[in-house]
Amino acid sequence: MANASAKRVASQNASTIKNLRLGTLISGVVALVLRVLLRRGSLSPKTFGFWIYMLSLIPSIFLSRYLERIGSPRHDPTTGTLISAGEDLAMPGIIEWCFDVVYITWACQVGSGAFGAWVWWFYLVIPGYACFKLWGSVISPFVLGRSTATATPEGPEANQPTSKRQEKLRKRQERGDPRVQARAR
Repeated sequence: MANASAKRVASQNASTIKNLRLGTLISGVVALVLRVLLRRGSLSPKTFGFWIYMLSLIPSIFLSRYLERIGSPRHDPTTGTLISAGEDLAMPGIIEWCFDVVYITWACQVGSGAFGAWVWWFYLVIPGYACFKLWGSVISPFVLGRSTATATPEGPEANQPTSKRQEKLRKRQERGDPRVQARAR
């Protein structure tokens, strides 16, 4: 049964990669069709909109290829058995951020074809979010001496004795166990 989860991840990754390729194709075609129909002047290499569109293809294609490469399952060429399922493309963290950059790029490409070059200002969400994460996890603790760890609870709840069961549930909740739900007090 250990191989069953690898097969599940491999099939989910294959589906995600198929959707990624389809999304790249559809967003490119829709953006070009909208530019031809609504913004014919933005197709000239002399315009700002043309060059920013071309430059936006770099992160979109690079990250799409990266996600395809790390998420593609590898099979034995002779027997066809699964060697590696690839990285789980549903993982949070860097992979999730790569998908976010790709989706924002697609939205800006299509939006600029429909509404004009001002839509590219939405592309600043990417470095803005990166600065926000960098400030919260690196710069602020370093410069201001703040800890990123959560503080211990203060007040009357801090001194109450807890049962072994409550302590066990609290530890599970801190680890992010989905079986334990936090309740509002």
